[in-house]
Amino acid sequence: MQRLPQMLAHVRTLEALSLDASSMVFPPPEVCGAGTEAIQQFLCKESGLDYYPPSQYLLPVLEQDGAQNSQDSPDGPADRFSREEVEWQNRFSDYEKRKEQKMLEKLEFERRLELGQREHAQLLQQSHSQKDEILQSVRKEQSRLDQGLIEHRRYLDAERQRLQEQLKQTEQNISNRIQKLLQNNQRQKKSSEILKSLENERIRMEQLMSITQEETENLRRREIASAMQQMLTESCKNRFLQMTYESQRQNLVQQACSSMAEMDERFQQILSWQQMDQNKAISQILQESAMQKAAFEALQVKKDLMHRQIRNQIKLIETELLQLTQLELKRKSLDTEALQEMISEQRWALTSLLQQLLKEKTQREEELRAILTELEAKSETKQENYWLIQYQRLLNQKPLSLKLQEEGMERPLAALLVELSAEHYLPIFAHHRISLDMLSRMSPGDLAKVGVSEAGLQHEILRRARELLDAARTQPELLKPPPDEVLGALEPTAPEALPESARPSAPPADLEVQTSECVVCLEREAQMIFLNCGHVCCCLQCCQPLRTCPLCRQEIAQRLRIYHSS
Repeated sequence: MQRLPQMLAHVRTLEALSLDASSMVFPPPEVCGAGTEAIQQFLCKESGLDYYPPSQYLLPVLEQDGAQNSQDSPDGPADRFSREEVEWQNRFSDYEKRKEQKMLEKLEFERRLELGQREHAQLLQQSHSQKDEILQSVRKEQSRLDQGLIEHRRYLDAERQRLQEQLKQTEQNISNRIQKLLQNNQRQKKSSEILKSLENERIRMEQLMSITQEETENLRRREIASAMQQMLTESCKNRFLQMTYESQRQNLVQQACSSMAEMDERFQQILSWQQMDQNKAISQILQESAMQKAAFEALQVKKDLMHRQIRNQIKLIETELLQLTQLELKRKSLDTEALQEMISEQRWALTSLLQQLLKEKTQREEELRAILTELEAKSETKQENYWLIQYQRLLNQKPLSLKLQEEGMERPLAALLVELSAEHYLPIFAHHRISLDMLSRMSPGDLAKVGVSEAGLQHEILRRARELLDAARTQPELLKPPPDEVLGALEPTAPEALPESARPSAPPADLEVQTSECVVCLEREAQMIFLNCGHVCCCLQCCQPLRTCPLCRQEIAQRLRIYHSS
């Protein structure tokens, strides 16, 4: 801070002020060095005010205030004295407060002044450091400029020397060129003389050439005329030869066309014969393939064990129904209602069993057809006589008993499964190598895991296996039956015992089956079974227009033909 404000002259209670006198501009340094009182006097003089010391400033003011109060008070001297004392005390306290406030202001001013001085000192120090840095940078720049100037002078000197050398060299080159130009000029003078002589020689040669050109033109015309005459004669000869060639070519083309037409006719005839032979061969192959497929299908149905068993059961039920119908017709005249009801119940049971077997038969036939379609898909490799080969393989197939023997399956167990009509589980038992001893330790859940899904069949197999083992402990020879029995047991047969409701009262099956006549025409043999009633009472011709059974008047849902074996 270099200047003090003039408003500082109004601060009458300022007693001390600390400043850096050497750096002050206003007031001057000599006034600042004289002290605070000199500074206040200088500021009051500059502001046009009277100077009062701080200790004497409040006395005139206090006296003036006391005189005014004494003039205004109307009371007695005691009251006035007390009031004056109170007023003086108040004024003194106000004075003390003002004094303290002024002291605080003074301290704050001194603190700010000190901070300003410190900032001023820092600024001076920074300015000095910046000045030194600027001087150093200026010196460095001056030295750099001096070095650059010296180098530039050296470069200019070198360039001046180089230019002087180039000037000398160019002057020498110019002098050499001038000499060459002079020499060339002399040579050109000599060459102009030579050119004149050559021009004269050329004119003389042109005159000679004009004479020789006329002679050559005459010779050329003569040669052209002779050549044209020769060309005309040759063209006439060529035209005559061309005409003869065209006539011969046309004759040859006509002969070739006729021969080609004959060959095309023969080729078409051969192709037609070949196509006919091919069609005959294809039809014959297709016919043979269809015959082989039909034979294989028939043999497959015939060799299928389950299908054969179902057929035997269907035949047995058909004979039973035929016998029941005959028995019903015989006993109808006797009016035995109890027997009629029993026969009808048995017939209904046999009919339901027959329908079930027919469904199983159709299902098995569909399975066989699926196998046949798979084989047919495999036959798309165009192998010759595919169905004949499959037919031979089916004929050469090993019997089931031999397969089971090769698998090592116990024969009593196989006979047990056949007896329980569970022969379709034989491959499963053979695959898992299940024996009677293992069956005695197994549970129905174990059989279900193996693949036996029927709960009743599970319990029956386990029960019969335990019975066989118990019997084998007393009679060990039971586990070794003769081979003929096993082979006979493996053949498909009908169930041994039917349910009580389905057991017929007809004659036994081993007796000769008696045929019955048609109840409509009374001439032909009854060949049709009506479902759902189960009566066998009509022939093939009479059953066609019928909608209800002639015996029981029930609606006919299905007709089934019986084939009597002789």
